[in-house]
Amino acid sequence: MAPHAVARWCAAQGWPVHPLAPGRKTPAANCPECRDRNHDPKTCPCLPAGRPCHGFHAATTDVRHIDTWWGSSPTAGVGIACGPAELVVLDVDAHSAPVPDRSRLLPRIPIPDAVNLTGLASGFDTLALLAAFRGQPDPAHDETTLRVRTPSGGLHIWYRNPHPATRLRCSTGSSPKVALAWQVDVRADGGYIIAPTTRTTQGTYQPEGTTRMPAPLPDWLYSELVRTGHVIAPPVPRQPLPRTRRSRRPAAAHRVLDPLLDEVAQCAAAPEGTGFTEKLNRAAYTAGGLVAAGHLEETAVRDQLLDTAGQARPWQTTRNEKIVDDGLAAGAAHPFRLEGRS
Repeated sequence: MAPHAVARWCAAQGWPVHPLAPGRKTPAANCPECRDRNHDPKTCPCLPAGRPCHGFHAATTDVRHIDTWWGSSPTAGVGIACGPAELVVLDVDAHSAPVPDRSRLLPRIPIPDAVNLTGLASGFDTLALLAAFRGQPDPAHDETTLRVRTPSGGLHIWYRNPHPATRLRCSTGSSPKVALAWQVDVRADGGYIIAPTTRTTQGTYQPEGTTRMPAPLPDWLYSELVRTGHVIAPPVPRQPLPRTRRSRRPAAAHRVLDPLLDEVAQCAAAPEGTGFTEKLNRAAYTAGGLVAAGHLEETAVRDQLLDTAGQARPWQTTRNEKIVDDGLAAGAAHPFRLEGRS
């Protein structure tokens, strides 16, 4: 199937789609205006105008937009926004990587020393280990649901969220805080998955077996996702930051804040090891001080922080919000003085 036909087929299943860069597994580039400024995708004029900016935020089932997008870029791949599609996909990696200590293989499940882990090398092994520990069949061999072999030798195991009112977050298998198993990523709310038959320069995302639709997420896997912190809790109402009565100097304030936001944005170059949390916290703390001093508006600067964080770490929306809100609150206790800054 041509990508256009794949996109239409996915939309017919109720799965919102967005274009990927031709030959790649990343979203198509934003328009020049969106590339040059940070703003909340929810308020971006490109989306209602039918322009596919902001990756999975642009995903739609509107056939008119789909025809326009793939009509102008026939070789663009097809991405599917997992949250709106009510999909939960296990992304099993087979990458060569150093195996961590056994305490990091299955979060919060101690693996006794008597268990022989010789030969364990990938997410296929840890997922099988988790299934065996729970006395359940290995999802990698689940022929009742859609499974897609990736060009790198990994496997996408597609499921439907059986409890759509409960939002499940994305995660990476290497995360020390929210993970299902080592080298097993989770694609859910706040992320996207690559549609079957999409071609990249590395190869094709090829369906396995005969099943072409996702089955409901098994109860035991749902319980594991709940246990490992994948449920997105409802937001806690926020209290406005206190402000002092001072003359506003937004231009000078942005000259202080923007370099810190740039450091956060640069973390998009790598999924870990960039000091993302520290950089985002520093930017939010500074912003809180600038808001408290009366130089910036809280709502606008919070949206700017979340948008920058979301572009760098789109799979951890709730964690980004917590870092930003905690930083803003801490900074508000120390109003940022701009005396002497032009």
